[in-house]
Amino acid sequence: MVGITSYGGYIPRLRLNRGAIYGANAWMAPGLIGSAGGEKSMANWDEDSLTMAVEAARDCIAGFDKTKIDATYLASLNLPFQDRQNGGILSAALNLKEDIETADFTGSTRAGLSAVIAGINAVKTGDYRNALIAAGDRRITKMAYSHELWAGDGAASLMIGTENVIAEFKGAYTVTDDFIDHFRGQGEKFDYNWEERWIKDEGIGKIVPKAIQGILKKTGVDGKDISRFIMPCVFGRVPSDIAKGFGIPSDKVSDNMHKVCGDTGTAHPIVMLALALEKASPGDKLLIVCFGQGAVAMLFEVTDKIKNLRPRNGISGCLADKKAELNYIKFLSHRGMLQQDWMMRAEGNYKTALTTLYRSRKMILGMVGGKCTKCGTAQFPKSEMCVNPECGKIGTQEDCEFADQPGTIKTYTSDLLTYTLDPPAHYGMITFENEGRGMFDFTDYEAGKIKVGLPVKMVFRIRNFDKPRGFIQYYWKAKPVISKEEV
Repeated sequence: MVGITSYGGYIPRLRLNRGAIYGANAWMAPGLIGSAGGEKSMANWDEDSLTMAVEAARDCIAGFDKTKIDATYLASLNLPFQDRQNGGILSAALNLKEDIETADFTGSTRAGLSAVIAGINAVKTGDYRNALIAAGDRRITKMAYSHELWAGDGAASLMIGTENVIAEFKGAYTVTDDFIDHFRGQGEKFDYNWEERWIKDEGIGKIVPKAIQGILKKTGVDGKDISRFIMPCVFGRVPSDIAKGFGIPSDKVSDNMHKVCGDTGTAHPIVMLALALEKASPGDKLLIVCFGQGAVAMLFEVTDKIKNLRPRNGISGCLADKKAELNYIKFLSHRGMLQQDWMMRAEGNYKTALTTLYRSRKMILGMVGGKCTKCGTAQFPKSEMCVNPECGKIGTQEDCEFADQPGTIKTYTSDLLTYTLDPPAHYGMITFENEGRGMFDFTDYEAGKIKVGLPVKMVFRIRNFDKPRGFIQYYWKAKPVISKEEV
């Protein structure tokens, strides 16, 4: 049996109220009011498609033996590097083994499901035991455009394998058709979108049913037997209309999540699937379909193994952990849509020494430190000599992962002079549960809420932008865990 063995999700903590977008643009685009309800997920300045995919994948593989992962596939329409394998960065951040297959999937909004199909086929061959799929998107849209309100940021991840399958793969059906509802040319910053009625009537309305009809015929399943119909679509009523044509009841159609986070692009089919799995019961048949230069449909049947899957944060956990954001200017600034004077401190040279990055890749990307095999002292970063003054042994360090170690704030500084895109900068000493410690920047903090002893979670984020060379530096940061009572 081949299918989904685990899932994970990530939605950024910040949620931008769509009313703030509408209020700033109503003078020239009053029609935006039709999409101005609810809130959209908003990535912080140091988050992108890759960092969100890393967080979703971490949620997915929690408690899993990482040495059994043989392939990692990353899907996004907004990958940070055009000529550097982004899936390789994902693998390094997760500290996976070196003899692993990695690949990037892009070029269409259905790239996420294409990656899932590739993972399933890889496991089916028997050459791979487990394939990890992650998809994430952080899109940049034009101001005062409907897609600015529709698009949200987020990621999701699936593990495909043959052991402890929680949702058995029943089949897939793909229709490839170069129907151009939108496109982004080489070197362009924004998508160009075509007329909405044409997209609904001639695109989604005619192509998606072909994929659904194909998968139902291929698997011998009737529409009325579908437990959950999952179809990402920014046009709210379209999925129900399509489902009705196949006898799928309207109460089986998943909500498109517009009010709580918006459409997360390439990731959205898997985001919605992950949310459906959180609520699924054994025997449920999950039909998922995604439109994009054609359409792809997949069918899964939930097994009783889902009862044994260890709890995870998932999409619902991320949706519950949120901070309201009303500052539209801040949103635009974080998207690089404004030219602001950050003064001379922003003019530093952030050129990366690629030799150092490679030699220290486990520490920088995987947050791997050391642990003395003689006295058991953990330290970050790893070094030749044990930092324990009562030990001091040389050459006794073995790898020790710190990314998933719980930590607390030992010291901190709030700094208005240090350059950051979200002032004031916060950084300080973190003490980990294994007694290791290190200095880190903070992220997703709330000024005035930081205090010594506050628990933190380590997260993979953007450290700096080397704009002259188009290089993004990634590193780990401390995310304070602030309870709802403290907000």
